[in-house]
Amino acid sequence: MKLVSYKTEDLEHLGVFFNGHIYNLNSLNHVIPDNMADFLNGGEALMEAAKHAFEDLKADHENIKEEIFYEVIAPVPHPTSLRDAYAFRQHVATARKNRGVEMISEFDQFPTFYFSNHHAIYGPGEIFCMPDHFQKLDFELEVAIVINKKGRNIKAADADDYIAGYMIMNDFSARTLQMEEMKLNLGPAKGKDFATSVGPWLVTKDELEPYKTQTKTNHVGNSYQLNMECWVNSQLVSKGDFATMDWTFAEIIERVSYGCDILPGDVIGSGTVGTGCFLELNGTGKLNDSNYKEQWLQPNDRIELRVQGLGILSNMMIADKTEFSILALKK
Repeated sequence: MKLVSYKTEDLEHLGVFFNGHIYNLNSLNHVIPDNMADFLNGGEALMEAAKHAFEDLKADHENIKEEIFYEVIAPVPHPTSLRDAYAFRQHVATARKNRGVEMISEFDQFPTFYFSNHHAIYGPGEIFCMPDHFQKLDFELEVAIVINKKGRNIKAADADDYIAGYMIMNDFSARTLQMEEMKLNLGPAKGKDFATSVGPWLVTKDELEPYKTQTKTNHVGNSYQLNMECWVNSQLVSKGDFATMDWTFAEIIERVSYGCDILPGDVIGSGTVGTGCFLELNGTGKLNDSNYKEQWLQPNDRIELRVQGLGILSNMMIADKTEFSILALKK
């Protein structure tokens, strides 16, 4: 299933995308809540109810009314938390090489992550950014999972059972802000907390079964071979493969849940796929050609992240009408 959150007259609803249309899940089965948060809190029981409702819809969709006037929002518009991992070795190694430093051995010892701002979640559509955000504004091509079962001290072998589904994630990054603050060995914070987009829908695990592939040696958990692309103003700028993710989401959940509850509605990103951001692409370009011209996201750029099996997440970058700058406040 492709589960969708959407608005009609400023009210949020939960739907399922089928055959080019959105259908309200609560209308199909009144047991199913009409919002994503309550649905995820219902765990496997509500997931099974949604699957049965979806089967009924497929069998009789010509006689079921679809939504007509709606606005698609983030599939999980109000996450209980937002974490982003660092799971693709290619991205980490290349970014470090471009900075002239050796690959760090700890990457291969355990997965790591940071917390971001779960109140700055966007779905498809416009994203308003402040002037300082456009100082080297970057995309990050990622996949995210959503949790629908509370757990603690979860072993990697059991962790995939806690995943409700997968969605595309764009971890927008204001690199000038990020690089300045991380010199103090904290963060990323202001370089990340203004916008993260996810969507266009939450794809349940059963839909990804055809893409399942062999997990890397000495790793545990499900892996999927999904082509990943980023397009900016209809130009392809990045290509990757989800199967190159070194640390699996199961292993990341094991790390995340150590001595700590994970909760329904938690969102966890994969980190950037290899070549999946301008920071990496620009660094490699300049390393190979001193005349290489850097590229960063600009006002009115349209950016599309396309992931096989997960859809297309499209955003337009809009400049906020203000001159206020925190970079200008530096002492």
